[in-house]
Amino acid sequence: MSAAEEILAALDDEQRAVATAVRGPVCVIAGAGTGKTRAITHRLAYAVEIGIVEPNRILALTFTARAAGEMRSRLRTLGVPAIAARTFHSAALKQLIYFWPEALGGRFPSLLTSKSAFLGEAIDRAGLKLTKNPALLRDISSEIEWAKVQQVSSDEYVEAALNHSRTIRASARKSREVFGLEDIAKTYEAYESLKRQERAIDFEDVLLLTVGMLEEVKEIRDRVRDQYRYFTVDEYQDVSPLQQRLLDLWLGKREDICVVGDPAQTIYSFAGATPAFLLNFTKRYPNAEVIRLSAGYRSTPEIINIANSILRSGELGHDLDAINTHGERPKVISVASEAEELLTIAETVKSEVTSGVKSLAVLARTNSQLDAIEAALNNAGVENQIRSAERFFERGDVRSMMAAIRSASVLSSGDWLSELRDLLKSFGAEDKYVRALIQLAQELSNDGIDSMRAFLRELEERADQNNPPDLPGVTIATLHSAKGLEWESVFLAGASSRYLPLADPIDEERRLFYVGVTRAKRTLHLSYAGDASPFLREAGLV
Repeated sequence: MSAAEEILAALDDEQRAVATAVRGPVCVIAGAGTGKTRAITHRLAYAVEIGIVEPNRILALTFTARAAGEMRSRLRTLGVPAIAARTFHSAALKQLIYFWPEALGGRFPSLLTSKSAFLGEAIDRAGLKLTKNPALLRDISSEIEWAKVQQVSSDEYVEAALNHSRTIRASARKSREVFGLEDIAKTYEAYESLKRQERAIDFEDVLLLTVGMLEEVKEIRDRVRDQYRYFTVDEYQDVSPLQQRLLDLWLGKREDICVVGDPAQTIYSFAGATPAFLLNFTKRYPNAEVIRLSAGYRSTPEIINIANSILRSGELGHDLDAINTHGERPKVISVASEAEELLTIAETVKSEVTSGVKSLAVLARTNSQLDAIEAALNNAGVENQIRSAERFFERGDVRSMMAAIRSASVLSSGDWLSELRDLLKSFGAEDKYVRALIQLAQELSNDGIDSMRAFLRELEERADQNNPPDLPGVTIATLHSAKGLEWESVFLAGASSRYLPLADPIDEERRLFYVGVTRAKRTLHLSYAGDASPFLREAGLV
């Protein structure tokens, strides 16, 4: 069997159709758990193997550092580690830093990893008497991010917000303080002024500046287009107008582009994402090949049947085909109060952990629910971690571990995994951050990493992109942050009319519920206090 045939051998017929469609434009509609990452990475490896494109001419784009890391890992296993797999922001930042001296000159500005501190000062500068709690800052930050990806300035914000039916987010509405769209516009203006004063940029600026650079400097635009000639875009339903504008600049008039997405998983409209680019792809490229992935490999038929009911009730997309053997019917837990719900979740989770379930998550609609879930699991003695609660690589102990790995990598030889375990013992064998690094090392070793120096390079790249390894214990996450992930057992907390739906548009909330359900591989629990979510009724669960 040739190398090209080996690349295709592990694919089903639908995935093979994707992998062999090596000339664009190609549009892949991929349902949840249908193996889209496998299909598109094998497509890239196959295109390289049969000589369609050189690996260093490929740019594979996705939306999270974790997804980009997963893509790089699979490409490395397929023997094509030279392919650039990055998020939109990381690809733009790399180009912006490289061409900054030529395009703009001077020192590169500092990059804000969080807006909170600047927003707090911006509120004061705007003359607003607001309590600067994390929820309020998060809501203002979301509005500013929406405005910037829509390419709306602070003086245009109020009109644009009204035209798009923007409303103040739920956490801000609960405040007793007067807070409106005009206040966001004032804070937005002060925030931008403060950034200019401090010579700082945020992640939205990275995209805006890269777009400006490529539009205005032909020589740089030509050099970038010469470098990257073959594009893949994952999660294409989540593209914003600004990201599409950047993609158009990278692509030029060429058509070697493959986009992959699922309209049924569009859950970021509030942040400026739109499925319009995916849905209208064939209008832009009438000769595009359209391929659908529908075989549901992740979940049991019982879970897939619920997911299909959600799709049909909202006319959101096409059914998934159940492939796996049958399992348990999803369990619905109805209780009188949220306190009782938390206690029931904690007890049931503890029982599953004790029985040996290793991969488990508790998902909720809002950030405000996560702390209570964490407290309930802590009281039950269940090890847990809130996803994205902290920046892993900014912890002092993690930095010390990486420094130790950096020093040891110079002399490392032979069994680097054993050397790594011995090295990290001094930091505490039971420390969850040590365990996370060792587990990551084992996974990467299986994917082809063969030395401590190569492992260090992977860690440094993950640190640059804020793509931490999974921490041990039960994961606690919002439905939004759970997108793209999967667990053996999933608890969807707060499946009540209070939280689902939480806001308009109703179909976006229904798609969010669909995303939550399809994270589960074998076991799904849905709990609520009071009135059940109408989505539970639509799915025939109550």
